[in-house]
Amino acid sequence: MALLTKLLQRLTGRGGEKPLPRSAVVGAWGEERAAAYLKAKGYTLLGRNVRPDKRGEIDIVARIGETLVFVEVKTRRREEFGRPVMAVDRDKRHALNRATAAYLRRAGFPDLYYRFDVVEVLGQPEEGEPVIRHLDDAFPFEQRFKFPV
Repeated sequence: MALLTKLLQRLTGRGGEKPLPRSAVVGAWGEERAAAYLKAKGYTLLGRNVRPDKRGEIDIVARIGETLVFVEVKTRRREEFGRPVMAVDRDKRHALNRATAAYLRRAGFPDLYYRFDVVEVLGQPEEGEPVIRHLDDAFPFEQRFKFPV
């Protein structure tokens, strides 16, 4: 909750810092809620906002059993323009594939299964607890990023 308080202070400019854009505050809040949700479901969080190279970012890297999970979090106030997962388009999936390949190279290709999940967070900080939907194995690795066995 302390993180949420800090983010709300940054949104309003209190604390002597330049205010964050509203979208950044809501996005960070959504990632915080998604991380708490995954932990409650038994996932071990290995990293958040992971930047394995200069270009890409992975919202959450987690592990459950023998599976390494790369999670994209999408936060929206409501669904009047479609589900949040719809924002994970071809370009976003490609960027996540590229960032994940860089992560796996740096990690020495751990002997685990890998998958991409999407966590949808609906709501906003002022409204209390959001609706959270977890889509397991939301999309595959692109063929060009698969590693030889």
